[in-house]
Amino acid sequence: MDWIDRMNSALDYIENNLEDDINNKKIAQIAHCSEYHFPRMFSSISGISLSEYIRRRRLTLAAFDIQKSDIRIIDVANKYGYESADSFSRAFQKIHGIKLSEARNEGVHLKAFPRIVFQISIKGDTEMEYRIENLDFDLKVIGKGNVVKTSRAFKTIPTLWSSAKKDGFMKQLIDMSWEEPKCTLESLLGVCGKEAAIMDEEFTYFMGVRYDKEVPSEMETLIITHRTWAVFPGITNAWKRLYTEWVPTSRYELADIPCIECYYPPKHKPRNELWVPVIPK
Repeated sequence: MDWIDRMNSALDYIENNLEDDINNKKIAQIAHCSEYHFPRMFSSISGISLSEYIRRRRLTLAAFDIQKSDIRIIDVANKYGYESADSFSRAFQKIHGIKLSEARNEGVHLKAFPRIVFQISIKGDTEMEYRIENLDFDLKVIGKGNVVKTSRAFKTIPTLWSSAKKDGFMKQLIDMSWEEPKCTLESLLGVCGKEAAIMDEEFTYFMGVRYDKEVPSEMETLIITHRTWAVFPGITNAWKRLYTEWVPTSRYELADIPCIECYYPPKHKPRNELWVPVIPK
């Protein structure tokens, strides 16, 4: 229940600060989670991004204010963090489906997005296989980064790998991946967020391999220093169950480090794995 309480406390903070600046670092601290993982955890559980949830809640309250009083539109816009009446008007119409000028009309239909409350859901009918790996060296990953919208990540990332296969970038990575094998991460790697603290709406998906030699001029370098990892077979299924099933019941906290998707060669079992940076509680 501690995990549920922490998540709901984070939502309390959001709700109490809808008229003020909301600090993403503060939200993560209240939830006892990293800035990297909280937006992903929230999106995985609720089905919408954190920023979209905050936007919907603010525009719900804004509609109530407009209908219940004669407050000026610009004052409502400023109250909920919009710099101009125009930007507020566009956001209002996108959420409510009507023009701002029509909001005070009698009988007009508006949309109210209620506050989210997290509740525990007892599952456990299907086991979740994992193992703990400890690396005694820093991971030097070389490759290239691509900016990905968080909401479309599951659709965009496969197309990135498909393009990499067509243009020869994947073959280049494969040829380099086994030159000096050191651990089980000797394969194609997708690092989910080049920096630990990623934006809610998008992140950099870094495609590369572990490599200790000289870096080709056209590639970038990413150094990951974390030691303890929870490893899950089957990337897609692991992402879906990580935050809702494994994290709440495990004896680990999520580290403020990007997760790694590992894609193995054909005939390897499992075909792919999700490496999650963790810290023992």
